[in-house]
Amino acid sequence: MKKLSRFMLAALEGAALWAQAPPGKLEISSASVHQFEDGPPLGAGESFLPGETVFYSFLVRNFGVAPGGRVRLNYRIDVRDAEGVAVVEPATGTVATELGPEDKEWVPKVRHEFLIPPHALAGRYRILAEVKDAVTFQEASSEVLFAVRGKELDVSGPLSIKNVAFFRGEEGRNPAVTPAYRPGETLWVRFDITGFKTGENNRLDVVYGLSILNPAGKILYERPEAASETDAPFYPRRYVSGEISLDIQRGTPPGEYTLVLAARDGVGEASCESRHSFRIEP
Repeated sequence: MKKLSRFMLAALEGAALWAQAPPGKLEISSASVHQFEDGPPLGAGESFLPGETVFYSFLVRNFGVAPGGRVRLNYRIDVRDAEGVAVVEPATGTVATELGPEDKEWVPKVRHEFLIPPHALAGRYRILAEVKDAVTFQEASSEVLFAVRGKELDVSGPLSIKNVAFFRGEEGRNPAVTPAYRPGETLWVRFDITGFKTGENNRLDVVYGLSILNPAGKILYERPEAASETDAPFYPRRYVSGEISLDIQRGTPPGEYTLVLAARDGVGEASCESRHSFRIEP
């Protein structure tokens, strides 16, 4: 019988060890979110803003190794908002490699990154991970929570115009307590539109406009379609933020005027309006 070399014997012994050593229960460990790839786990009290990128990773332990050192792990990662709605498309992938006797301490690490939609609302979001071991046919799952510091807004109910606020400038952050302007100044208003319907592929079609009534209730200015918002994002939009500006003409008589905001939902075939008073001072 032909003798085997020491190298061949070591390889066969290593392959036999991989094949014979039964793994424990498949486990996802160290699952966490980070502000940058391979950074420290996000600390308690920290959160993400809409439009930011989330970096996520986890380790897989107690995986099976087939004869020859073959490893094959299939995974799926889902991101859900506070209501269980998918935030981004699911990510799937495979960890496939061949290990040698020197790789006894090797542990696979899965990395994933995704963008929080700019229109995401505030809440506790979840990352759900599933791993299937093609060698042992075991499965493991994990859930990680993270906070999004987005807009806090009640989006229930019919088509509505909410959070109407007057400002004294385009960059203004604090709404005017008493909306009062003088001729020659510019009136700025911001608001949110909620309650519109979405069609196929989360398609939305929202149009908004305005009119100004004088103290006697007569229309001084009207623009029925000041702006429109059409979109079909993967993650459904729950609100549309609007902004309008209006130059107050010199010579405008002082008094209490009315801003009428109107919105129309092209998908749900609905409309609404909202009225708000402001003053013109001498």
